[in-house]
Amino acid sequence: MKRKTDAIHPLCSKIEAKKQRKKGNQLAPQVPEGWKTMASTPRFLLAVASLLEKSIQRNEKLFASSFASSQKDSITVFDGSKAPNMNVRQYMERIFKYASCSTSCFVVAYIYIERFVQGTGVRLTSLNIHRLLITSVLVAAKFMDYLCHNNAYYAKVGGVSTAEMNNLEMEFLFNLDFKLHVTTEVYGKYCQQLERVGRGL
Repeated sequence: MKRKTDAIHPLCSKIEAKKQRKKGNQLAPQVPEGWKTMASTPRFLLAVASLLEKSIQRNEKLFASSFASSQKDSITVFDGSKAPNMNVRQYMERIFKYASCSTSCFVVAYIYIERFVQGTGVRLTSLNIHRLLITSVLVAAKFMDYLCHNNAYYAKVGGVSTAEMNNLEMEFLFNLDFKLHVTTEVYGKYCQQLERVGRGL
């Protein structure tokens, strides 16, 4: 089965400069040289986490203000009753460690989250970001990669039930209107943004 998209930008070409090498029945993620931290966490992953955390901080500061007290978003299927113990960075590192999807999936997943936010008007918070992350990576992996784990596996990685994972996936897809294609130009712009953010980490 061929990939449905191969949007690779020169700035991110080292992410997948070569075909993903197979490791057993899984795909070994490719990490660009110079984008690793001392802890071997890809810097672009830290950049995505940083951008998401800043967005959450802005939104929750707004919600905490008296002006916005009556303007909070309605609860969605992505909202938990309380924030998980893992922060965004820790949760993304967990997904990166166990999902075995290509590194480009995390860039595309971030693009999907932005599309979701723009299309629904939902604001990112500490209550919904974890479910949005695991769902967006799952959808990106299915669309981008030759091979990927099933929903039950992603559910275990994400800390939700398989039934909930299935429901989250469908809700996410419908909110994106099933528009999953990412052009080379759009992918490149996001790579540039992440590279700029990554330099400051």
